[in-house]
Amino acid sequence: MDVTGPVPVAVVGPTATGKSALALDLAERFGGDIVNVDAMQQYRGMDIGTAKTPVGERRGIPHHRLDVLDVTETATVAAYQEAATAEIDALLASGRRPVIVGGSMMYVQALLDDWRFPATDPDVRARWEARLAADGVAALHGELARRDPAAAESILPSDGRRIVRALEVVELTGQPFAASAPTIGEPRWGTVLLGIDRDTDELDARIEARTDAMFTEGFVDEVAALAERGLRDGVTARRAIGYAQVLQYLDGEIDVDRARETTVAGTRRYVRRQRSWFARDRRITWLRGENPDLLGRALAVVADREPT
Repeated sequence: MDVTGPVPVAVVGPTATGKSALALDLAERFGGDIVNVDAMQQYRGMDIGTAKTPVGERRGIPHHRLDVLDVTETATVAAYQEAATAEIDALLASGRRPVIVGGSMMYVQALLDDWRFPATDPDVRARWEARLAADGVAALHGELARRDPAAAESILPSDGRRIVRALEVVELTGQPFAASAPTIGEPRWGTVLLGIDRDTDELDARIEARTDAMFTEGFVDEVAALAERGLRDGVTARRAIGYAQVLQYLDGEIDVDRARETTVAGTRRYVRRQRSWFARDRRITWLRGENPDLLGRALAVVADREPT
């Protein structure tokens, strides 16, 4: 659709940098709505482990694409793209500014670059799924690393579903998985992209502190309650960082300290992938999360970038 009013603002970047706080400040200043682009925050009940902003701290600002899936449902980029696009179109038509926030890399690109995904082949998919069941996710991730190192770098080693999909696309197209990605040009709706990052040592400390707080604030109980609602049966939800580790603890495979340690380590690995992915997008204006005038700097960038 054509945009004649204020354009959307997207706040992206690594986990734990302060994206949600800035997005709330921007939405409050603009009188806009928050649109979530974090895959796991779509799940009802996955609150503590995804650092979802509590309802009481949302300042009365409407939030979209939060709490829209049960943990037994499969989150897909294509389904998110369709639903979020419709919601943003509706917000713009009503004159409200969407503030898009999150760090799920493929979700961001699918939304802002209208990524069209290659077709699937049930026979090829079934063959790779059989390999996954027979050899395990680590072996299949190794196969992807041999066939398409860039795809293996961007996909979690524990995410069997996405590994299978990448291998399927590589086999069907004869090209790397990323070849199906759109050419980066003008972002959809003229969206202004802001990236938030911090020094690695500081971010590592924030990740560790946030993980400690998660476990103190009842994360294990949250996962146990979700397990009663079918978390172990979910294709995507059960693989989320932290949730997979706590399920291992609940199943007696590791102790709680090991669950916390591996959650920290997994989050740090994910941050490295996020940085690598977003660094390729030259449309992003990067801001420092520790800047005491972060909001002022962000507002200046938006004012400079949006049409007059």
